[in-house]
Amino acid sequence: MTNEHTADAHTSPVDVVTRLIETRRSIKPADFSDRRVEDALVWQMLSNANWAPTHGMTEPWRFFVFTDAARLTLGHLLADIYSRITPVDSQKPATAARLVSNAERSSHLIVIAMKRQVSEKIPEVEEIEAVACAVQNLHLTATAMGVAGYWSSGKSICSDQLRQHLGLSSDDRILGLFYVGYSRTDWPTGSRSPVEEKVVWSSDA
Repeated sequence: MTNEHTADAHTSPVDVVTRLIETRRSIKPADFSDRRVEDALVWQMLSNANWAPTHGMTEPWRFFVFTDAARLTLGHLLADIYSRITPVDSQKPATAARLVSNAERSSHLIVIAMKRQVSEKIPEVEEIEAVACAVQNLHLTATAMGVAGYWSSGKSICSDQLRQHLGLSSDDRILGLFYVGYSRTDWPTGSRSPVEEKVVWSSDA
């Protein structure tokens, strides 16, 4: 299923952006079809992610993209990491199997990382927030193109073992794995409680 958003001559830019934001959904790999996402679309997602706000222009986001055979290798690596870092009596075979099947069902896997500023002048939390903004840009772009995505974390994905495998330093952090594909079902709908319930608005001194 696709979910492409295009503006006509009577649609304002604000309406287009609002519709896009309201339509974005997390769609899990179990609901992906076997259709491959074009590499050019993934590059567009990454290019738009690169325009996220960044304090001090540190641009801390780093993306490691795995597709074709490489995505399966990553899935098996994550399952192996899960087996190594999880106590035997706490291991769930279904969890390890899901790490592999999620990779198999996906067109592309994007490991999301934060590259820590060497001077550490910018607080780490602000660098993490910048990466999150980049992922939102990425996800909104995917939605605009009818591409499904799912941002996942977990101990295996955010592990020291994967960080070291990717050549990141001890000060860097992995912030999750973004699964990319096409939805095989109708695009899901969603809802939010009223924003007024979450806002404190002050106008008097």
